[in-house]
Amino acid sequence: MAWKTDAPMVSLTDDSTNYRNEELWEREDLGGVTTENNPVPVLVVVLVFITIITAFLVTMPLWGQRPTAALYAPYVHSMDKPEVLAAKDDVEAMKLIVAMNKGTPNDGLLERHPVTMDDLRMIRDQVTALEAKGVDMRDYSVVGDRVVIANFEGNYRPDGTRMRQQPWWDKGFTIDVFYLSNFLLWVFIVIKRLPPVTWQPRR
Repeated sequence: MAWKTDAPMVSLTDDSTNYRNEELWEREDLGGVTTENNPVPVLVVVLVFITIITAFLVTMPLWGQRPTAALYAPYVHSMDKPEVLAAKDDVEAMKLIVAMNKGTPNDGLLERHPVTMDDLRMIRDQVTALEAKGVDMRDYSVVGDRVVIANFEGNYRPDGTRMRQQPWWDKGFTIDVFYLSNFLLWVFIVIKRLPPVTWQPRR
């Protein structure tokens, strides 16, 4: 199956292979189901790209964002407040903590990454220890019950430490764009390995 790349929008298969494919196409009746060699409708292609673009735009604030220690630090600070300690149960305590920390730029992130009192208890000592070290809490991600150094490598600070914060443009799109581009590329290749749409099988 030789490749031909001089006219990729027409066919990626050499003429002799296309001829054999055309003969096979006309010889095989597919159980009585006839198939034509029509191009993919332009409207379908447009709808696919509109769907992809819309999905990216709508989900931009959501994809791939990872909660940091800085995000939950205010919650940890609120755990020792009298009204929280006086709550009848963990559910009420958590509602109080959330209410105390409303009205910040992190409201959206906190809503998308909710935690329970048990979650806060598991990360509390780790968050407190990091604050005692004086590190930038945004450099640490909360992964389950652990607070770990974020898996990012940014610029160096004047003190020699490296920024470990998720870039604004990397919300999980980088890997998704790779897979999506790979998928579209192979769909194109599979379609263009068929005989040109100018040929139609004779029935």
